[in-house]
Amino acid sequence: MTSTTIASTMQAWRQNSYGGPDQVERADIPVPTPGRGEVLLRVRATGLNAADIHVMRGDPMLLRAAFGLSRPRASVRGMDVAGTIVAVGSDAARWAVGDEVVVELPGGGGLGPYAVAPVKRLVLRPAEVTASAAATLPIAGGTAWQALDRAGVTGGSRVLVIGASGGVGTFAVQLAALRGAEVWALCGERNHALAESLGAARAIDRSTPLGELDAKSFDHVIDIVGSATLGDLRRLVRPGGSVVMVSGMGGRVLGPMPRILGAALRSIGSRRPLRALAAVTKPEVLSELLRLTGEGSIRPVIEREFTFDQARDALAHVDAGHTVGKVVVRAAP
Repeated sequence: MTSTTIASTMQAWRQNSYGGPDQVERADIPVPTPGRGEVLLRVRATGLNAADIHVMRGDPMLLRAAFGLSRPRASVRGMDVAGTIVAVGSDAARWAVGDEVVVELPGGGGLGPYAVAPVKRLVLRPAEVTASAAATLPIAGGTAWQALDRAGVTGGSRVLVIGASGGVGTFAVQLAALRGAEVWALCGERNHALAESLGAARAIDRSTPLGELDAKSFDHVIDIVGSATLGDLRRLVRPGGSVVMVSGMGGRVLGPMPRILGAALRSIGSRRPLRALAAVTKPEVLSELLRLTGEGSIRPVIEREFTFDQARDALAHVDAGHTVGKVVVRAAP
């Protein structure tokens, strides 16, 4: 392993049990050591996502099978990180100390000064993209990209984005417009101007019942909120189109699984399928998102940046819901 001089311990925001932001506290923990195929990052900025909140709360309980049955296996939240490589483990020769990178960490770790990252997920951060902007991209931007791919959005498509003012939504609007689609954005009235500035041809208030929209008026619907009925979603789509469900409401134990199964059953033999999206980490997509951001084709919407000392407040802000765009935690100086 090659490295610079690094302290053995660090102050990080960690949680010892599932629950709300009150379960997250600042504490001294060991600085992690990169293993085979890993690097150690000095964190510069961390973008927070709904996924961080789900893991923090262990909700739905089904996800605890992957993240820890009684408490989070990774105690430090924050999956989306922009950082500087300060140590390189074995089998990571392509990367060097000093490289500026962006990554989606497998379980978290971004709310600490240092985090270990697998090299297979690393992407170089262009100099023209700030650390804060880069940290918004991996999960939210990647999910939006994959949703549009799964729907088959192309130039000339008419697309309805439900939840257009959130992290995924603001990227979905921009990326769909960049593909040449006509984008309709469903969001709160106060965010109509934002949605239109991002490329939406029309903004609709989120209080509008979907039943009031014309039936079969869209080629594709990207549902990021997950509260509409499957029937209401399907009636909006023309034959040959599709609905992609990025998230969904559900119970405490199984979460959106019953809704996903219901959508799969309704879609058998249908010309208007309801498709659930299980977004995965795709470094090649993140690389494209960074390129588009660097050239100004898309712009991350950052509602607020918190300091490292305010990390628990940042989690509470995202946990409260209705974040416009993204929330970023800047690293400790």
